Amino acid sequence: MFGRKHSRPIADIRKNYYLCIEFLNSVFMVKHIVLFKLKAEAAEDAKLATALAFKQAIEALPAVIPFIRKVEVGININPAEQWNIALYSEFDTLEDVKAYSVHPSHVAAAKLLAELKEARSCVDYEI
Repeated sequence: MFGRKHSRPIADIRKNYYLCIEFLNSVFMVKHIVLFKLKAEAAEDAKLATALAFKQAIEALPAVIPFIRKVEVGININPAEQWNIALYSEFDTLEDVKAYSVHPSHVAAAKLLAELKEARSCVDYEI
């Protein structure tokens, strides 16, 4: 009977432990945000095709780079703004961001913008 009396609290402790670990993993992360400006003189259809190809390539990366928590690419719909593409991603650590930046699949995706990219701006911050 002693074992039964204490087996429930131990199960609760384990459950709470795993919930705490899951919570901590979801709270502490690095957000990696990148903006891209494409060359103004490039044809609009070429810019759109390039942006869509880049979006597709980047958003496919979590299947091959498992330490990407989340990634999305947005194509600007407001022509009054100067940046054409926004990349938002989440990682556990800055080291993961650095590993992502040199991963061959990411490098291949980044090359899709090479000919039309005029500027890039990036911020990495921890929350």
